[in-house]
Amino acid sequence: MAKSRTTSENSNRTERELPDEQPDENGFLTESGNQDENLDRNDALDGSHDEQGLSGKEDDEGGHGAAEESDSSEDEVAPRNTVGDVPLEWYKDEEHIGYDISGRKIKKQTRKDRIDSFLAGVDDSKSWRKIYDKYNDEEVELTKEEIGIIRRILKGKTPHAEVDPYADYVDWFVWEDKGHPLSNAPEPKRRFIPSKWEHKKVLQYVRAIRKGWIKFDKPEEEPPFRLLWDDDSNLAENKRHGLSYIPAPKPKLPGHEESYNPSVEYIPSQEEINSYQLMYEEDRPKFIPRRFESLRSVPAYENALKEGFDRCLDLYLCPRTRKKRLNIDPETLKPKLPNRKDLKPYPTTCYFEYRGHTGPVKSISIEISGQWIASGSTDGTVRIWEIDTGRCLKVWDVGEAVQHVTWNPLPELPILAISLGRDVLLLNTGLGNEEEQLKVKELLHVEEPIITDDACDNVIVGSKEGKMCWFDMDLSSQPYKTFKVHPKDITNVAFHRSYPLFASCSDDCTAYVFHGMVYSDLNQNPLIVPLEILRGHTTSNGRGVLDCKFHPRQPWLFTAGSDSVIKLYCH
Repeated sequence: MAKSRTTSENSNRTERELPDEQPDENGFLTESGNQDENLDRNDALDGSHDEQGLSGKEDDEGGHGAAEESDSSEDEVAPRNTVGDVPLEWYKDEEHIGYDISGRKIKKQTRKDRIDSFLAGVDDSKSWRKIYDKYNDEEVELTKEEIGIIRRILKGKTPHAEVDPYADYVDWFVWEDKGHPLSNAPEPKRRFIPSKWEHKKVLQYVRAIRKGWIKFDKPEEEPPFRLLWDDDSNLAENKRHGLSYIPAPKPKLPGHEESYNPSVEYIPSQEEINSYQLMYEEDRPKFIPRRFESLRSVPAYENALKEGFDRCLDLYLCPRTRKKRLNIDPETLKPKLPNRKDLKPYPTTCYFEYRGHTGPVKSISIEISGQWIASGSTDGTVRIWEIDTGRCLKVWDVGEAVQHVTWNPLPELPILAISLGRDVLLLNTGLGNEEEQLKVKELLHVEEPIITDDACDNVIVGSKEGKMCWFDMDLSSQPYKTFKVHPKDITNVAFHRSYPLFASCSDDCTAYVFHGMVYSDLNQNPLIVPLEILRGHTTSNGRGVLDCKFHPRQPWLFTAGSDSVIKLYCH
């Protein structure tokens, strides 16, 4: 019984400490010759146990000669300390380490220092067998069987000598009267070589983990404190079947008006009841107080069946998800734009009008120096105006509706290109000095085409749907921004050469002016701010503003309308 008690105590101990002396490579102390003799004697005992186990196995033909372990609870001895899984750190400042089975405190024993432990080990020949049980605060002497188990574990053998790790194979399949085994198919090659598909799959998972495509759930941190008397049954039931727990709404507690015999001040008059019928259903009171003489006179609730059916529908159609409603002020969602006063100058008011055409002005173009403006109309004429004075300098009758006019971008060659029908005319305007006129005449006799390259990184496109798209050529082929600015077709859009301005005109007789700043830093998005809506043109035959152009040097905008008028808007 002493051996069984010591063995069971050894199995129930959670943490033991060896003595303070230095162990050898096998984990045992080697302080004296007596200890060496004991180790040799234990080796011999261990070998005899092995031989006995092997001989017993040979004597038994079925291979079951080893003694079966007893599972009787009588061999087990309960530990002296009954605190359970409570950490011993909680008792480090106390005079006891726990309680025994009778509820009495187990006092801590006085521990010896290292010198006393060493001297006691020198005098006691069996000190190398003793270990300290921290859980029960006592020293326990190992038996021969326990030392043999430890030595076998250190050698890589099974702990018990009577266990045979190389027992004979027992074939449970009956092969008699069977023509062939379960499968005569040859072993495939894939069972002997690594799978390439699994290798590729592992590489995909590794790549996805490194790039952050697969994210692992962080382990939930357990709270350091918990309620000792808390019942987790409700929590487990609320999370059953993986559904989110939705608590039932708390109804309003009844007041005096819900009484069967309320006071007179709670009962509404007939006029108030009639006014309830004129209210919306959601604003109408759900309950109208009434007065009864006794509780037996109170009728059944008329909406009981309907509310029960609605409740069943709520339970059946409930999505079982909790959606958090965000209370966001709509004003905070608007982008923070700079003040328009800080973005000046830009055109705001009509300063000048150029009149002379008898038909809608289809196109205008400003000379590169900013002194002249050319216009083409459906009346078949092309006119050149002086911007500062509004004087019409020259008029050419081309005999057909002009679709487009544009100046040569070189200031020393004042040539005007006119598009009408299927033809393009190059017109010598006669402006400039004699030297410039000679260059123009020589150029007009040369049959080689003139090619100009105007590199750009941003493009604005207007559509017939009233939408304007901003394309960033360095970013993508898709529109960077799309604006719905005009209710009718957009006829033209224009950039300013030096100021961060662009404009659009439409058949709705308006022109929109925008501030568009493009930064050199590619990480910063362009700043686009709507500035002004310019009005003044009148509609003719369903058409409005047909063309718009910026002045090359000033923040001015020219617009040409179907009302035969050209307007100049200045800041």
